[in-house]
Amino acid sequence: MTTQGQLALPIPGMDNEEFWRRVRQHELVLQHCKDCGAYTHPPAPTCTSCASPNREWVKASGKGEVHTYVTTVQAVFAAIQGRVPWTVVDVQLEEGVHIISNMVDCPPEMLKIGLPVEVVFEDVTPEATLYKFRPRK
Repeated sequence: MTTQGQLALPIPGMDNEEFWRRVRQHELVLQHCKDCGAYTHPPAPTCTSCASPNREWVKASGKGEVHTYVTTVQAVFAAIQGRVPWTVVDVQLEEGVHIISNMVDCPPEMLKIGLPVEVVFEDVTPEATLYKFRPRK
């Protein structure tokens, strides 16, 4: 019998604390620059396009397309034992930013570049929620 290891959970910091707080509320948010209009992810202290600190958190659509992905069928580390196949996706959200997470509810043979996806949330502990993606319904 194989025991599953613990997945690494987010450790909120100064720049991303609000992001993870909202994920715990099952809401995906992005930083939006009030000066140039760019969206930023991952969260940063200033806009990655114009360096302005004048930003706000806005709710993301949660919809996008698979930009690229990798699937492992071997439990290459203890935390994914019993969870393979394990797919990591780079999703380009409708807002234009890329966000990385896991793909769920999608057999590897159905996954392809350009697949429309939507965000879903997994409550891992009372303090930690992870965002993941599944094929759009």
